[in-house]
Amino acid sequence: MPKAPPSRASASRAASSRGPWSRPLADLVDAAIDPVLARQGFGESQIVLYWEDIVGERLAAMSEPMALKWPPRGKASREHAPATLVVRVESGFALELQHLAGVVIERVNAHLGFACVDRIGLRQGPLLRKSARKTRPAPPSEAQVAAAAAIVGDIAEAPLRQALTRLGARIIEHSLDRKPTP
Repeated sequence: MPKAPPSRASASRAASSRGPWSRPLADLVDAAIDPVLARQGFGESQIVLYWEDIVGERLAAMSEPMALKWPPRGKASREHAPATLVVRVESGFALELQHLAGVVIERVNAHLGFACVDRIGLRQGPLLRKSARKTRPAPPSEAQVAAAAAIVGDIAEAPLRQALTRLGARIIEHSLDRKPTP
């Protein structure tokens, strides 16, 4: 005997027990990233996702966490042994981060709420994260465009005249930004 379609009330209850259909992407990030980070020793994504909040903007710009290396644990040992946090750091910044290692360890442990890290291992090299997107410069002022148009003069081909005017306006803008050297 074929099963009767669910009533509207039962479908409504099932939908409400499952929660809303759409969820913020931020709620799904942890579930998507955790398995990948677990292979690198990170039990959770907190250190990677909140690295800038943990160490500060300046340190985060020059470093990024790579892995958590846990020491081998024997069967008899139930006590948690702290891990080594492996951090990739720009070569010129490695010495400074080495001096700040104690502060970074304190901040990571405070963020996680327990003594998770007791050492930092530094790996020098370029960071994998992409650099910040450059902002487009503001368009030249009307005066700069007018000055460039006067220099370009009357050129019969409109696209060429417009391109030269834009180029001239940028050159004028750039020359005004430069300060004369004494």
